[in-house]
Amino acid sequence: MKQLRITVAGQTFDVTVETLGETCCSAPAPAVAAPAPVAASAPVAAPAAAPAPAPVAAPAASGSGTPVPSPLAGKVVSLDVKPGTAVKEGDQILTLEAMKMNTVIYAPQAGTVAAFNVQPGETVQEGQTLATLA
Repeated sequence: MKQLRITVAGQTFDVTVETLGETCCSAPAPAVAAPAPVAASAPVAAPAAAPAPAPVAAPAASGSGTPVPSPLAGKVVSLDVKPGTAVKEGDQILTLEAMKMNTVIYAPQAGTVAAFNVQPGETVQEGQTLATLA
């Protein structure tokens, strides 16, 4: 067992962690102290993020406009609006299924759905253009 102090978003937590494979001793683990107050300190840099995967090339949309990329790989369940429909930012435009869960895709900005680049039942890759907003 190890005692660790973890700070998350400026809040400190004292925790006890069991190391797997370690034989447990017969003595009880020491009591965990109340979280210590956190003094103001320099901000901690966020851990380096892994580079984003390169987007998969998608069929070009007819005309120009704002592409709506897929946030994940999955299967198109439904197109929830028709091409030519005016949408506001945050309106539901289509639904994907991944790992037996539905993910609703929302319009990233106000506009008109110029075209869908996918059809229900089609498998899509992360980053692939699902629709185009004019």
